[in-house]
Amino acid sequence: MKIIILGAGQVGRSVANALVSEANDITVVDQNDALLQELQNRLDLSTVKGHAGQPDILRRAGAEDADMILAVTNSDETNMVACQVAYTLFHTPTKIARVRAQGYLDYPQLFESGAFPVDVLISPEQLVTDYIMKLIEFPGALQVLDFAGGRVRLVAVKAYHGGPLVGHALSTLYEHMPDVEARVAAIYREGEVIQPHGDTVIKAEDEVFFLAASENIRSVMSELRELENPYKRLIFAGAGNIGRRLASALEQKYRVKLIEQDPTRAREIAERLDSTIVLHGDSADEDLLLEENIENTDVFCAVTNDDEANILSAMLAKRLGAARVMSLINRPAYVDLVQSGTIDIAISPQQATIGTLLTRVRRGDVVQVHSLRRGAAEAIEAVAHGDRSSSKVVGRAIEEIKLPKGTTIGAVVRGDQVLIAHHDTMIESEDHVILFVVDKRRIREVEKLFQVGVTFL
Repeated sequence: MKIIILGAGQVGRSVANALVSEANDITVVDQNDALLQELQNRLDLSTVKGHAGQPDILRRAGAEDADMILAVTNSDETNMVACQVAYTLFHTPTKIARVRAQGYLDYPQLFESGAFPVDVLISPEQLVTDYIMKLIEFPGALQVLDFAGGRVRLVAVKAYHGGPLVGHALSTLYEHMPDVEARVAAIYREGEVIQPHGDTVIKAEDEVFFLAASENIRSVMSELRELENPYKRLIFAGAGNIGRRLASALEQKYRVKLIEQDPTRAREIAERLDSTIVLHGDSADEDLLLEENIENTDVFCAVTNDDEANILSAMLAKRLGAARVMSLINRPAYVDLVQSGTIDIAISPQQATIGTLLTRVRRGDVVQVHSLRRGAAEAIEAVAHGDRSSSKVVGRAIEEIKLPKGTTIGAVVRGDQVLIAHHDTMIESEDHVILFVVDKRRIREVEKLFQVGVTFL
């Protein structure tokens, strides 16, 4: 697939890194020579220096025969204009734009073919907000990802001593919960992946990924660790787009405090929120955190635009007694440094965003992609089509399907019915199949399984 990425910032670089490894023809456009040179030195792609919204620059980048334009510059307006140019002059089939300003997002009619023709609208801030809200909804989870419109969820949780399943084989899960079905998709132990089987023994500190119907998530989590009480007291550091959205969405259900260093911004946000307590100050100020009873806070979440400030304030909040701390981190190198240390959860906007982009690139009918383990693994929702003669999966039991090494089918969604996968589960046409792929290099093999042969009419 020929893809033009407009913008070589954090998102653009992350997307380029993910897509270039899948034999795509990638060209990156940016005005910053240094960023383009760094990408060319590291990845097998082309670069063009120039303004992403100008027709001549897009033509030089190959827009005349591109399959996709991915506009992720730091300017909403540039991204929107680039999609318009790609549509009007080059008839580019797929146009994806990052738009951050809520003032644009409030009017979806702006992004129709009669206005700005954007096929997929991406708001990283909203994706991160939704991601954090799910972590707050399920205390103790490291990740919570939706499939099939939220009917099925993939949850990552660290197994602790005292969990009923810890120290026992996976097969005993069904003995403990005969009325609750779940499927362990993967286990990570000291950074190494373990393919789960019935006789696999869960150990303390294992990172366990499991699939279950949404209503059964807490029951399964209770098998792996002591369930935490629902959160009540939340503190968010940073009243930017993410902090404001989180406070607005959660203030009716939780006791929310929002710390903002800019006095004008703090005053403006305080007037727009109903019950959130907005504090003017530095989130890394020990005295301020102690005054606000940080030791009784269930979640401290730092979501400013400054990685270093987020890391330091989260570490301080943890030392002062916050039960759980999260930090928004843009630089991928920082994520690996802090994850599983003092900071409980490092949140990467790039990882939250990239799944939406990968969904549009995948071959076959792929409706959902979540990038996991810093891009090394993926969870995919694919729709099966055809019949036994034209499809490699339809009309077959799971044990008959030749899955790539390290790939697990965790669940099948058939209409409103959620079927946790077993060896004899049959795949029918139009089923939504949820797969966990521990090695991203196997993605092409997975895609081929869900491509319909020429005999299907």
